Formats: sequence, structure tokens, C-alpha cells
Amino acid sequence: MWRWYFLMLLTGHVGPITGYSDGEVSVACGDMVPQHGHEPSPDPPPYNITVDKSTYSPGDNITVYLQVASSYRTFFKGFLIEARDAGKLTSSAVGSFILTDPLESQLLLCGHTQGSGVSHRTSTKKTHVQAVWVAPQDPPQRVRFLVTVVHEYKVYWVRIPGPVVSLRGATAAPPTAVRAPTTSPRATAALSTPFSSVGCSHNKSCLRDPAGCHPDSDPHCFFLSFITDQEESSVMFELSGPAEGYVSFALSLDKWMGNDDVYLCVNDGGSVTISAAHVTGRTHPELETQEDLWGQAWRVADGVIQCRFQRNILLPRLENRFSFNHSYFLFLAHGRSQQGLIHRHDQQPLISTTQKRITGHPEDLCGSRSPLLIKFHGVLMLTAWMWTVSTAVFIARHYKHLWPDTTLLGQSLWFQLHRTMMVLAVVLTGVAFSLPFIYRRGWSKRAGSHPYIGCTVMALSVIQPIMAIFRPAPESPRRFIFSWMHFAAGTVCQILAAACVFLGVAQQALLLPSPWSPAVLIGWLLWIVLADLLLLIHSYTLRSRGNRNSDDKENILFAQSERQQHGEISKVKRVVLLVFLTGNTGFLAAFIKAIISV
Repeated sequence: MWRWYFLMLLTGHVGPITGYSDGEVSVACGDMVPQHGHEPSPDPPPYNITVDKSTYSPGDNITVYLQVASSYRTFFKGFLIEARDAGKLTSSAVGSFILTDPLESQLLLCGHTQGSGVSHRTSTKKTHVQAVWVAPQDPPQRVRFLVTVVHEYKVYWVRIPGPVVSLRGATAAPPTAVRAPTTSPRATAALSTPFSSVGCSHNKSCLRDPAGCHPDSDPHCFFLSFITDQEESSVMFELSGPAEGYVSFALSLDKWMGNDDVYLCVNDGGSVTISAAHVTGRTHPELETQEDLWGQAWRVADGVIQCRFQRNILLPRLENRFSFNHSYFLFLAHGRSQQGLIHRHDQQPLISTTQKRITGHPEDLCGSRSPLLIKFHGVLMLTAWMWTVSTAVFIARHYKHLWPDTTLLGQSLWFQLHRTMMVLAVVLTGVAFSLPFIYRRGWSKRAGSHPYIGCTVMALSVIQPIMAIFRPAPESPRRFIFSWMHFAAGTVCQILAAACVFLGVAQQALLLPSPWSPAVLIGWLLWIVLADLLLLIHSYTLRSRGNRNSDDKENILFAQSERQQHGEISKVKRVVLLVFLTGNTGFLAAFIKAIISV
């Protein structure tokens, strides 16, 4: 049987069951009462508790769902879920749970079994959670799931009765307690050969990553194809890709995860389970009825999962199943699984560039794993820091005295170049900084330290020009304070920006090739360091030569030597600047090309 992996938990406002926001509520396992000093709410609980099976055998997995009832607009922050002997609810918890989202939930020792209870890990607002219950080897004949849910510190419900499931051969649980979707039957037919891309855009539509790859010869090829039968009543899908646990695709009305029709092929101990599911918002998929999938076949070889199935074009009885006569964006994802239960996808899904009508004419579709806004974010940030800032700093450090008599709009040429490039860098950084927030519609919780460092870089980037506006006059005794603060803030900002770039190229939303990306970034940093060292060594050499000549009492010879040195410096620095700009442009162009191809 196909076993689903997710936990639907409901939490309350301030703390979990015993008043702890971290969910460490083992002390409340017995009576399941939060130690909040208030009475439970007398109102009917606005939550539903459902399961995906009505019967079980020892060792079976049952998915428990906890969610806000559809008729309510509320949330929860704390919860405690246990399974008890239905004939003796005062007994200890039985069985154990498997975590589906360790960031949101945790296992508890309730009674004598580790993991026999599950609670929240944080006090964030939730609308649904899931958990997978593993039946013990000596189970009771009937088991009831009980849930305590905390909405706010003073508002909570204790031991909400959930569904009853029965040991096979015992009295069955009431059918109303069982979640409508059932687990899918295991595909029984085995594929003898891998799928082929022959016929793509001619008699079938295909979506491939990398573009144009061949699933029968490329072990790194992710492949989805679909073709309508001659009677135009059903569609056959072929899905293939290298993955540890599962490959999947989804039909979506937009390029944002949520309210999507999902199909999964999960490696369950060397065989493959084919399932249909539905995603509501940015949540884990919920299984739908599988009886409408037929012609199932699968193959697992050399780390590549392949599956085939058919489905009717129209399923009017099922609200969450999409009609194939309409156009959708196609999502192609993969990830890990454990005992047939899936984890969140390891990489940003491949999303088709345009919407596609499933029953439309055959096409060879294109897609990208990086959203357009995130690509613009990467290009603008790299342009600002890999080219604009590094060039502006290089000019300010080494070219102040190269053109002493050359001015632009009343200011020294080097200063105008430096100031213009820095202002441009702040503008580019500000625009790029806002794009991920627009795409994510808020803060990203899965981007690690990258956004935190990015916020620091943005703040320092704004502080620098503000300091420059209020800088003291060159002859002011406080000028050195500004110089040191400007230098320190700029240096810290550059270091953090470089770290942010290294972290950025490894983000799921803009995952550039590895180890190519880190290697090129290291090459770029070495390029800047070598250019700095070259000019420093050159200046030191000419300065030493000038000091020797200054001991010469023949002033005429000294003046000639000084003019000759200035000419040499000017020539060498112009060449170095040209080579430096060419190298910077090359590194930036390589990254922009890589970003476009993602």
C-alpha cells in the first residue's frame, strides 16, 4: 500500500500544550490537558481530524490529518496528538509517529514508547498538519486518535475525539471517521525498456530538463510526456527522472504552488507507487482517490524512477481533479522518500515557460527551475557587486593621481567615476533587493543566512552614500574619521556581499551549476586581489626608484627621471585598468549566461 508522509497539526497562540512555545509537553501526555490555568473552551472545536484508512495490520502506516474546518477562518499554534486503545481511552498512548516536517513538529515520549506522541515545535500560526502513525506489533483491536489543540493561551480544546481504526478481522470503524481519499494500489506491470523522446513535438508533448535530453540514454534527464488516445477520451503520461525517492508533476493555473493537481511516482522499497493528489496553498499534497488511474507500469534502474499511467480527460465527479481540456503550467519535481513517504522536493521544480493544454497539439515544451524575478535579482546583484562596485573601488584606490589635471563637471575624473558607479550600485542593489520579497510575497524561511546577510549589505549600501554627503571638508581635522569609517563600512560591505553571492548561487530558486559556480567566484576574487597586488608592487618599485634618484644632486636629471616615471605609471595603469575591466566583464558575462540557462 502507498503510505503518505505528512502530518497535519494544529497549534494555539502563546504556548503549546503546557505553556511552552517549543512544544516540549511530555508532562501533559497523560490527561492531554495544557497547564495554562484556564478551563477548556466549551464551544465546538473548529477543527477536523481524519485518517486515510479504516483498518490496519501490525506495522502499517496510517496518515492522520488535522486541519481547520472549511467553514471557519481560524488557526492554531499548539497541539498534541496521540493514539489510544478505543476501548480504554485512559490507557497510555499506543504505536508511534513519524515526523513529516521536523521544522514544525517533534516526537514526544508519552507512556513507554518513544515517539508515541507528536506536538508542535514552534508557536507559529497553522491551519493544518499531518502525521504518520505506525501501528505497534501487538495492537489493540480498535484505536482512536485524540488531539488537544491550542488556539490561544486561554482558548484550547482537550482530547478532541478523532476517527477510530480497526485491526483487520476486528469490528470495523465507522465509515464517517475515515478520510475519503484512499491509498493507491501498487502498480503491478513492469516496464522492460526505458522511455524514449522519439516522437516529441510530433505525436506527443514533452517537457525535459536539461532541454532536449533523452531519457533512454541520459541518466540525468528529467522527462515528462503525454499523448491523447485515438478516442480522445483519456491521456497517457510517462514520467522519468533520477531521484532517491520520487518524481512528480503537477498541473497549475499559475507559476505559484497552490491549488494544483499532482501526480506522484514513489519508490517504495524497490517498487513504485503511482498516486494522484491535490495541493492547497503551499502545503504538502493530500491524496485523492486513485481509482481513476489505470494502465500503470513502472521501472527502477540505475537510480532512475520511471512510471506510466492513464487518466480520463474529464472527471466531473471529483472537484479537485483538473480537466485536461484546459491549459495549465506544468511543474516537474523530485525528492527523497522514506518507507514510501515523501519529503519536500530537493530542488526548485521545473516550471513550463507557458501554459499548455494537455489535449492540444504535440509540442516540445521549454521550462525553467528559476523564476524570472529571481533571475533578475541574480543578474542585478552580480552586475552591482561583481562589476560596478569592484571597478569603483579599484579606481578610487589606484587612480586618484593618474589624471591630476583632468576634470569632469568641475570634479576630478576619478571622483566622478567612483561616485557615479557607487550610486548606480546602490540603485541596482535596491531594485534587486526588493525582487525576492515580491516573488516570495514575504520573507523566505528556507533561504538560510542568505537573506539576513543581504539585508545587512543593503543597509550598509545606503549608509555609505549618506556618510559621503555629510563628509567634512578635506582640510577639516575630522576628515580622517570619515575616511576610516567610509573605508571600514565599504570593506565590510564588500566582504558580506561576496559571502552573499556564494550563498546565493546555491539557493533552490537560483541553483547554478556546482562546482562550476564556486570555482568561478573564487577565480573572480583572485582576479581582483592579483590586480591590486600588481599595481601596489608597481607603485612601490617606482617609489623606490624615485627615492634613489632624490639623492642625486643634479636637479635636471631628477626632473627628467620624475617625468619618465609618471609616463611609465600612466601607461602601466591604463593597461592594467583595461585588462581589469575586461576580466570583470568576462566573469559577469559567464554568470549571466549561466543564470539565463537555469
